[in-house]
Amino acid sequence: MRQILSSCSASISELKKNPTALLHEAEGAPIAILNHNVPAAYLIPAETYEWLMDKLEDSELALIVKGRAGEKEDAIEVNIDEL
Repeated sequence: MRQILSSCSASISELKKNPTALLHEAEGAPIAILNHNVPAAYLIPAETYEWLMDKLEDSELALIVKGRAGEKEDAIEVNIDEL
């Protein structure tokens, strides 16, 4: 059996019946959507999803910066006033 990574859970049937009530009852917490008592999906508030996407993008950009930090020797120095 897989671990449920949420303090709130609901069946797919419950989700179909009244998704708005389910979201309201969870009070912004993630909801594990279960199919035969196994997590099939997690329902999270839009704000949480947007925050996660921002963090993921920041992490990807940090990897690019770290990768390019070793390329300093190849950089060309430019004076901003000359541009």
